[in-house]
Amino acid sequence: MYNEPIFLDAVFQERIWGGKNLASVYDYDLPYDRTGEAWVISAHPNGPNEILNGPLAGKTLADVWQQHGELFNKNDKDDVEYPLLVKVIDANDDLSVQVHPDDTYAREIEGVPYGKTECWYVLQAEPDAEIVFGHHAKTKNELNQLMDEGKWDDLLQKKKVEAGDFIYVPSGTIHAIGKGIMILEIQQSSDITYRVYDYDRKDKQGHLRELHLDKAKEVITVPHTTSNFNREVEEDKGLISEKLMEEQYFTVYHWKLDGEVTRELTEDFLQVSVIEGSGKIEIEGQFYAFSKGSHFIIPHTVKTYALHGQAEMIVSHV
Repeated sequence: MYNEPIFLDAVFQERIWGGKNLASVYDYDLPYDRTGEAWVISAHPNGPNEILNGPLAGKTLADVWQQHGELFNKNDKDDVEYPLLVKVIDANDDLSVQVHPDDTYAREIEGVPYGKTECWYVLQAEPDAEIVFGHHAKTKNELNQLMDEGKWDDLLQKKKVEAGDFIYVPSGTIHAIGKGIMILEIQQSSDITYRVYDYDRKDKQGHLRELHLDKAKEVITVPHTTSNFNREVEEDKGLISEKLMEEQYFTVYHWKLDGEVTRELTEDFLQVSVIEGSGKIEIEGQFYAFSKGSHFIIPHTVKTYALHGQAEMIVSHV
């Protein structure tokens, strides 16, 4: 029986809008001057994490998903690939305005198992920082016309954000993270992005970056809708647990630990991202330290675990 957390080594992605803030905030050793993303819980082919501890050390999360499905209560018939992906995104500049397809479109058109519904927990935001979230078009014809004419100010909705905000971004939603924002993103394990508008930026070779307007028009939800979730709070000894959302693909919590708490694992597995503080997780008398910037999975084979310390965590499960 496998009875320890699975700690993961981040995979970094270079982005035109990236920077070096992930080094100063999370003490990550960045490989690029423009590091935009840290994929911190990932089995995706474009960035699978390596396991850092225990008998599985050196394997990737993708390997373990395939070879040790019991750690995730995996259903071999239905669970084709590891279902979720967690990132830390540093927007040193505005991200492109983009949209993602749903599962059906992703499978039929792109030949991949998952579309991309995602959510964001805002870790940091400069004063007056804002995101693009949704559009003003009431019909497909209006959407297409505004896109064709490049009337982005008329089309796009913008929203100011601050640290602690939580935003749900279902597939089909036009969106963009703005300059000066750092987020923790939990999403379906997909890397399909249809770029709608990119401020006429050029890549390293001096070329305008590719847009995907035809596919974007097919998948954008019209009219734009916003889902609201009640943030439910529960206290359990040394832990305040706030449920940020629960929907088809994932459930997400903000945990604030102050002291210690013992809990039973009732989910298939838990993903844990430590965003502040430090502590230890105890399983069957063994202690495993974590700190700000740690990311780990509590596997299905763990029945009970205890948390000790002072920390804030974003926790998710399918």
